[in-house]
Amino acid sequence: MADKNAIVVPDIGDFKDVEVIEVLVAPGDVINAEDSLITLETDKASMEIPSPMAGVVGSLSVKVGDRVSMGDTILTMEGEGTVAPPQAAGSTQTEAAPEPPPEVKPEKAAAHTAPKTDKQHAAYLPPPVEPLPTDKSPGGIPHASPSVRRFARELGVDLRRVTGRGAKGRIMKEDVQAFVKAELAMPKSSAAQGGSALPEMPVIDFSKFGTIETIALPRIKRLTGINLHRAWLHVPHVTQHDEADITELETFRKSLKKEGEQRGVRVTMLSFVMKAAVAALKEFEEFNASLDPSGEQLILKRYYHLGIAVDTSDGLVVPVVRDVDRKGLWDLASELSVLSTKARDGKLLPTDMQGASFTISNLGGIGGTAFTPIVNAPEVAILGVSRSTTKPMYDGSQFVPRLMLPLSLSYDHRVIDGAAAARFCSFLGKVLSDMRRLLL
Repeated sequence: MADKNAIVVPDIGDFKDVEVIEVLVAPGDVINAEDSLITLETDKASMEIPSPMAGVVGSLSVKVGDRVSMGDTILTMEGEGTVAPPQAAGSTQTEAAPEPPPEVKPEKAAAHTAPKTDKQHAAYLPPPVEPLPTDKSPGGIPHASPSVRRFARELGVDLRRVTGRGAKGRIMKEDVQAFVKAELAMPKSSAAQGGSALPEMPVIDFSKFGTIETIALPRIKRLTGINLHRAWLHVPHVTQHDEADITELETFRKSLKKEGEQRGVRVTMLSFVMKAAVAALKEFEEFNASLDPSGEQLILKRYYHLGIAVDTSDGLVVPVVRDVDRKGLWDLASELSVLSTKARDGKLLPTDMQGASFTISNLGGIGGTAFTPIVNAPEVAILGVSRSTTKPMYDGSQFVPRLMLPLSLSYDHRVIDGAAAARFCSFLGKVLSDMRRLLL
């Protein structure tokens, strides 16, 4: 009879005798449900095995280099382990005070600092990089497990600059820590302080001028800020502004209100914009792409997964609607409603926010006439939508009132030039002005 406090390898598909490449916990560690325990590596991918319960680690049954299959014991818990729902576990934890990178302790600190965050940590953020192959090739990403990649992202470390000392050149957490220590210990040269280096912002004591209050910035906003700052510095941004005449489209949308009530779904203009965006992405395929790490090749994506920026009380999150080209208007409206609710309730899973090929940031429900959205790298373009307004438009003989939707397309100028961006917006505007063009 199996020990009820034992945690075993769950169903991992058809894989057997999978190698353990990392053990992320140690005896005596206090863990939560969904904390990663070990990392396995097949010949196709790496995967982390989460804990199904919270408790204290008693004894380990595996070590690095062992091979395991479904049902093999990973560890046993001391006392009675508490099974907790995966989503609830992340939202009830108090965020651990971050330590400076040089003081991070091997394995234990690295393994537990990342998971203990509010509302399922940085999984709510737009992913800073797409999942890439783990094979180390010229211009490729070095060999490292998902947990090491996440750890490196949190410290802002480019893994291509880190020397891996694990098996087959694999980068371990200790290698990332050693790299950070070496960088911090490196003296600042006069060249580094000038030229392309950014000057430090001055530290100002604002209390000298009046009463102040200091509040903690939500973790999601802190990490989102890091991602956006990195994208702004590395991507040469240009924004193309345009308008689309949606007068007839809005009339059609309103005509769907009664049917939507029967279906229990409210159709918003965003659903139409998504369908039109896919049509434009198919017409201009370089907008649905990413630069490879070498910057010399363009990776064209033959799927259409759209990231939709959602404003929440804790910050911006970007859930992904997959295969938009294969879904109808009612399907998109329903899925948007579900994802928006999950985002605002803090119940999005990491998989809900991975794999976007193009992003839409919709401020139409708030206001504004135009803005400059930041490209969600490694994507190469992002569409901003502002509030539609009625304007007098000249039809050749007289001015007539038309409902105009402002569009703001930011793009990576390394991949897309201004003429292509203008054509993209023009095509998008034509589709939105007459959705029958989707049938052509």
